Amino acid sequence: MRNKFDLGEWAGAFGDLGTLIPFVVGYIAVLGINPTGILVSFGIFMIIAGLRFKTPFPVQPMKAIGATAIASAGTITPNMVWGAGLFSGLFWLIISASGALKWVAKIASKPLVRGISLGLGISFMMQGTGFMSEGVVIACIAVVIAFVLINSKRIPAMLVLLVLGIITSLITNPLPSIRVSFTLPTFALSELVWQDILTGIFILAIPQIPLTLGNAVIASTAENNRLFPEHPTTENRVAAFKGIMNLAAPVIGGIPMCHGAGGIAAHTRFGGKTGGTMIIIGGILLVLGLFFASSVLSIFGMIPPPVLGTILFFAGLELAMSARDIGTDKQDFYILLITAGFSLWNVGIGFLAGLLVQQLTKWRKII
Repeated sequence: MRNKFDLGEWAGAFGDLGTLIPFVVGYIAVLGINPTGILVSFGIFMIIAGLRFKTPFPVQPMKAIGATAIASAGTITPNMVWGAGLFSGLFWLIISASGALKWVAKIASKPLVRGISLGLGISFMMQGTGFMSEGVVIACIAVVIAFVLINSKRIPAMLVLLVLGIITSLITNPLPSIRVSFTLPTFALSELVWQDILTGIFILAIPQIPLTLGNAVIASTAENNRLFPEHPTTENRVAAFKGIMNLAAPVIGGIPMCHGAGGIAAHTRFGGKTGGTMIIIGGILLVLGLFFASSVLSIFGMIPPPVLGTILFFAGLELAMSARDIGTDKQDFYILLITAGFSLWNVGIGFLAGLLVQQLTKWRKII
């Protein structure tokens, strides 16, 4: 596969904003982390992901770490976030080198993997409707646009949605003041102490591991290989890349990063077909981080929640639809639903529950 940069790739590049923007805004506005390090690290690794995987393989914030850190602002500090990132990087590099992921991938059946995708998809749709409820009229217009244009190659739905969001923002709010100033990221670990690292490990990083295993490693690999069988990847390759990202990003003030099956579905649903999608959005974030860091909250604020919610809803719909190839076998369907149900609560627990049910069905203990 060769990376492309046509209109479809540009539209697909913005498909994962529904998960990216809320976390980035939270880290900047609530925890006070410098936006330059966050955006530059995302930009660099999105570009590398596009070059490495050659598919719209996403780079996203680690969600459990992000949610806990933002919700516990005042208790959790930026240094603890960076400590969690460094531990995560080392952990996933060791796991990928050990060969353990090959064994995990072998025991994860198709119904189990599809169950994770179904649960994540429904979760995304629910989060999307929550954002959409903040502006029902705009959300209804956005949904109609998405349904009408979702398969159009001449007029990509994503670009129309972004225009709608910006116009709505300009109507309801004055044009934000945007300043241009060149800023390089700085070394962020000069004040990092062992207490920060240990707190980051036990409060932030360890609870993230099951979610990362289920979604960012197993489900992401499966979704990539389902959508792009001509350019497959492996769990080890994904985990190793994740490890490198998280060892490097905290050095310049970046946040813990991972991948996600929903991100692949989102980029693909809105037109992305190659790694060009990731290179485009990575380049945009890199420019924002280097030249517009002081205005990034104003820029992100120009895409209102109802439009972000619509994007997230359709990304979830695309991801949930991957479960349609599970077939009609009763046992497979049972594993699928159990995994999906628990994944609505926590993807790691969903993976373990699906694995348990999978083994019980093999031993004829249930069904």
